[in-house]
Amino acid sequence: MREFYNGVRSLGMGGASIAVVNDETALLSNPAGLGKLRDFYGTILDPELDGSSNITNAYYSKPFGSPFEPSEVQKTMDLQRESYYHANAQLFPSFVVRNFGIGIFGRNLMDATVDASGANMQTYYLSDLALVLGYNLRLWDGRIKIGVTGKAISRIEIDKNLPTTGDLSISGNASEGAGLGADVGVILTAPWAWLPTVSAVVRDVGGTGFNAGAGLRMSTTERPQHIDQDIDVAVALFPIHGNDLRSTFTIEYQKMKEAGEATDKLRYAHLGYELNFSDIFFVRAGANQRFWTAGLELSSEHTQIQIASYGEDIGTDNAPKEDRRYVLKFSIRF
Repeated sequence: MREFYNGVRSLGMGGASIAVVNDETALLSNPAGLGKLRDFYGTILDPELDGSSNITNAYYSKPFGSPFEPSEVQKTMDLQRESYYHANAQLFPSFVVRNFGIGIFGRNLMDATVDASGANMQTYYLSDLALVLGYNLRLWDGRIKIGVTGKAISRIEIDKNLPTTGDLSISGNASEGAGLGADVGVILTAPWAWLPTVSAVVRDVGGTGFNAGAGLRMSTTERPQHIDQDIDVAVALFPIHGNDLRSTFTIEYQKMKEAGEATDKLRYAHLGYELNFSDIFFVRAGANQRFWTAGLELSSEHTQIQIASYGEDIGTDNAPKEDRRYVLKFSIRF
């Protein structure tokens, strides 16, 4: 399953985020999380890199010039047929204060597998450039938070089986377009010990199409796939263990509509835990679908470095299969 956004903190916590997000990524995960901000954040630079565990070995077997160019990836993965290739890079400069935020989100993603015969490469390529603007309304002293994010997205996409002897260029195979979308989120927090929390996000309200802005970044008559509206739900607890030690526990179920039509319901379940030492050092763990995840963060006033490992289900509805991945993010903020 491919989300519009998933970040290193969430990936270390089993892919769960909507009930616990409390920084600039609330703009992308759950706009109601903007109501949790205690200060303003301006993110200048925050490169985030994500790749399959086999990407290093694949590169050394046959180096590629670009990890997101199908023709380059095909030459490398032809030496590792039927192995899964995943690479993702994203950037999100932004400015947020309590209840409001704006940012520019850029992302390149490439998933590919060359079949046993070497004749075809199943390819998914995505290039997103988006302007996001979010607002949150705090009610009842913040116990109720209702947020909305507006998204203007320019998208280039390939989702097809490409013959390896044919044209493998992005320009020759991609669809392109732009569209407007919106996410609406809510967070309800009870004023009791451990702050029990319930959250929900309606993603792509009414559906998001890409029929506008054709030719903005590429010339083609094909348009990217329409994104249907769906809903994520979550619960969370926030135990305080001492003056400088607290933790977060959350369970999240994503894509309720899609999950209702699936046989394997576990593919949509996410479980996450975080241990916070003085807002400086964080230890994370969880289960993404049915696969373990873990992460670490070291944070200072103006910088963050985060790492995570997670498993992604790349199988079918009835036959799960793990692709182990690693994530690194470094941020500079003011």
